[in-house]
Amino acid sequence: MKRGKVLIAERIDDAGVELLRKEMDVDVCIDISREDLLNKIHEYEGLIIRSDNKIDKELLNKAMNLKIVGRAGNGVDNIDIPEATKKGVIIANTPESNIISACEIAIAHILAGSRNLTFADEYLKSGKWGREIFMGNELYNKTLGIIGLGKIGALVATRMKSFGMKIIAYDPYISDERYKRFGAEKKEALEELLREADIITIHTPKTKETIGMIGESEIEIMKDGVRIVNAARGKLMDETALYNGLKSGKIKSVGLDVHDEEPRYSCNLYEFKSVTVTPHLGATTVEAQENVGVTIAQQVINGIKGEMVPNAVNLPGITTEELRDMKPYIELAETLGKFYYQLNTHPVKYVDIVYWGESINVDIDILKRAFLKGLLEPISTDRVNYINSEIIAENNGIGISQEVMDKNHNNYSNLVTIKIINNKMEQFTISGTVSSKNEGKIVEIQGYEVDVKPSRHMLFVQNRDVPGVIGRVGTIIGTENINVATMQVGRKIKGHMALMVLNVDDEISKESLEKFKQVKDIIEAKTTTL
Repeated sequence: MKRGKVLIAERIDDAGVELLRKEMDVDVCIDISREDLLNKIHEYEGLIIRSDNKIDKELLNKAMNLKIVGRAGNGVDNIDIPEATKKGVIIANTPESNIISACEIAIAHILAGSRNLTFADEYLKSGKWGREIFMGNELYNKTLGIIGLGKIGALVATRMKSFGMKIIAYDPYISDERYKRFGAEKKEALEELLREADIITIHTPKTKETIGMIGESEIEIMKDGVRIVNAARGKLMDETALYNGLKSGKIKSVGLDVHDEEPRYSCNLYEFKSVTVTPHLGATTVEAQENVGVTIAQQVINGIKGEMVPNAVNLPGITTEELRDMKPYIELAETLGKFYYQLNTHPVKYVDIVYWGESINVDIDILKRAFLKGLLEPISTDRVNYINSEIIAENNGIGISQEVMDKNHNNYSNLVTIKIINNKMEQFTISGTVSSKNEGKIVEIQGYEVDVKPSRHMLFVQNRDVPGVIGRVGTIIGTENINVATMQVGRKIKGHMALMVLNVDDEISKESLEKFKQVKDIIEAKTTTL
């Protein structure tokens, strides 16, 4: 396989550079000028930057071969994401490099506030001793309200469940499946969460919508003695409202790793012993800093190889841990998509996808994109990937719907069923499942029940269900030197029609395929290459 070519325009950790060099041709051009970057960018499939280089329409128009831009860091203000998405260029950053560190600092503040740790530490170091004034609360059986169930919020949910806490969450932008996946009870309105939570932690981005989202009116409806933590972004909570809540006793403790002004050396909140503050330490760990270079290198490798990029900004949020669970389903969905245009020539008008079974506990939007990628790659003149597959489908006039059914179907614990309507109003169906070995299998094609693990080269033979056909097919297989790995036969009604599906080692030539078609009682023979 040809090695991809990557330009590193800004500094990353040496471990990241070495990882790239194992699989890619790498040019390191730190502090490259804008003019030189514009002149060279057409040579590269991958580009790594930080915040100094601007990825705009001008650059993207010149980047004829660019598949992915890796931003070594979190911010993407210097990147025109909508334009990149239109052109099918993946934009990836490294939010996961510090999400564990950010999660842990939030949990540290939850624990510190509940047990008065910083106050007790200061008290003892001043030469005093006492216990009664540090009376705290257990986390066990308390309700933790998480505002924002994204990557960090989900990690907090997972870890705090081990303390025996009830987890409730509010996030209007995520699917119900995500609440279920992380064991959080969904709250339809922020007010519901505020009324029920003993401890509240916020994990949202800073936007016009979220700035000041916790203010006087929100604190007023909270439980008396509520504890509040913000380790996400400054200005999400009105600090004057926090001060008033502490003063009145409504709020029992506050933990802050982020602040309205940074750096900040004084604040009226510091009057309270029940306020724990740290100087924005969310990403300040050795591990987080070292992870950035390696993480962005792996993102770029994945993007160039056409694999899923877990931290793609222009894809729904997905962590590396989630990707491990989702990968078999992503691969299955993409594989199911690849079959249609190899078995049928008529343009697609509509696609209906149904996910059956409680075990399909994954983000279905990713699966839809994966299916469309597989469907459109064989016929699109544009590069198709997980980023732009929906846009290309829309441009081709393809409608799509999807539905999740919790119940099992046909005794499968998980099943993905696809129904395609083409421009002739004909229907094509195909279904697949992920086995206990995490392998995708085709279990139905056009109503024929089969049990086939997809392989690179396959032969599909539709025939009349009469004696002798399999023998005649076997004769051609022998005379044409076709090596068969497995063979499955499915039928709907005895004596009517049947379907043979064969996994073969090598591509079958057109000449050999014609010989199958000429056999008596064979209706159609087609090959696929995955």
